Amino acid sequence: MSNSMIPTRVLGRQGLIVSALGLGCMGMSQSYGPADERESIATNHRAIELGMFFLDTANVYGDGHNERLVGRAIADRRDKVILATKFGLKRDDGSMNISGRPEYVKACCDESLARLGVEHIDLYYQHRIDPEIPIEETVGAMAELVQAGKVRYLGLSEASADSLERAAATHPI
Repeated sequence: MSNSMIPTRVLGRQGLIVSALGLGCMGMSQSYGPADERESIATNHRAIELGMFFLDTANVYGDGHNERLVGRAIADRRDKVILATKFGLKRDDGSMNISGRPEYVKACCDESLARLGVEHIDLYYQHRIDPEIPIEETVGAMAELVQAGKVRYLGLSEASADSLERAAATHPI
């Protein structure tokens, strides 16, 4: 995807190739002071120019602000990036909760696609495993997104080996 000197890595067994260095975009919308859209977009552009084409965001970062920001940053260079976003964390009445409910998975994906302004997400992964919902149900809903062409690859964040094995039995992770 890039002619830079930044090496690449294969994630998983399905052949997803990403830059070994990725740009985590969370801090552009929360946690590290006020957001500066112009500077954040310039940072995304410079990272891509340098060959760092793996960009990571999440629906919860800045309550959707980060996905909108990343979407604007890549609008004219979508074909140059591997775009990852996460779902599964949600803010309810000031507290952070986890959801892996199939209907939530699907709704989050549609909302992320709209905020990002893209037709598909390259890597869609669960931010945290929901202890109340069997991982097979969550990954089953995620697999439907792959079948629908909304997502190319699936992943899990902060998952145990057992959760990964059970998830992979449902769909490649």
